[in-house]
Amino acid sequence: MRAMLFDRFGGPEVLREADIEVPKPGPGQLRVRVEAAGLNALDGKIRSGALETVFPTPLPAVPGGELAGVVDALGEGVQDVHVGDEVLGWSDTGSYAEYALATTVAPKPPGLDWQHAAALPVAGETAERVLNLLGVSAGETVLMHGAAGAVGTLAVQLATARGARVIGTAGPTNQDYLASLGATATRYGEGLVERVRALAPEGVDAVFDLAGKGALEDSITLRGGTERIVTIADFRAHQLGITFANGPQRRSSARLAALAQDAATGKVVTTVTAYPLARAATAQQVSDAGHVRGKLVLTVD
Repeated sequence: MRAMLFDRFGGPEVLREADIEVPKPGPGQLRVRVEAAGLNALDGKIRSGALETVFPTPLPAVPGGELAGVVDALGEGVQDVHVGDEVLGWSDTGSYAEYALATTVAPKPPGLDWQHAAALPVAGETAERVLNLLGVSAGETVLMHGAAGAVGTLAVQLATARGARVIGTAGPTNQDYLASLGATATRYGEGLVERVRALAPEGVDAVFDLAGKGALEDSITLRGGTERIVTIADFRAHQLGITFANGPQRRSSARLAALAQDAATGKVVTTVTAYPLARAATAQQVSDAGHVRGKLVLTVD
């Protein structure tokens, strides 16, 4: 099968197309013919070698942790999924490929296209998990740093659905985008503390840092301490006494199915920019640069 892989650590240019063996599903696994693969910032950090002490990666490696596609084969013991089913979920093997293995998937609703389906698993799980860690509830004000990306797009909507108010930071070109999602938008950078205090004179109840670009000190100032601040992007968190939310603790096919249904009906909005599989290096270069609006996905023809 055709796949994108890297056999040395480095920049996006180390990604190359290769012909590799089609994986065989083991017990509890299913094989998916991939139609679209989600691309995450984590993919580039693993490819660069920056996270080798955290995520040891045997080489050569196929990136990609989420997918949408058609079930192609079943391993022993798989129930409630059939060959030919259209699904979305988390990949056990890299999803930058024509076929990938998976253990946890959800049905893809007919009204949801492949690209938007592939945008949901990682971003949806991360957003909901962090909102739960923060204990966000109705009537509260949540500050989200870097809210225009894939996780932020969903986190803004999920928080407002709980009845919370979201103040979201982003660059100048994404101010209207955040407002369209239901957030009160403001610029990041110098003067942030003053801008947020002007928007929320009574203070913010929780902070979700999705940017990882030096916003934690401002967050501590705004919260008056480190309580109810969570980051998924700033590895200085532990030094500052702030919670760093690691990767998925538990993957729920039921919760993913519900989110997919909401996306299919328009209750939840997703924004995607798609690249063909062969241009995975270009897509990762865009991801590495940051300031991505919504989700980057790869399409597999």
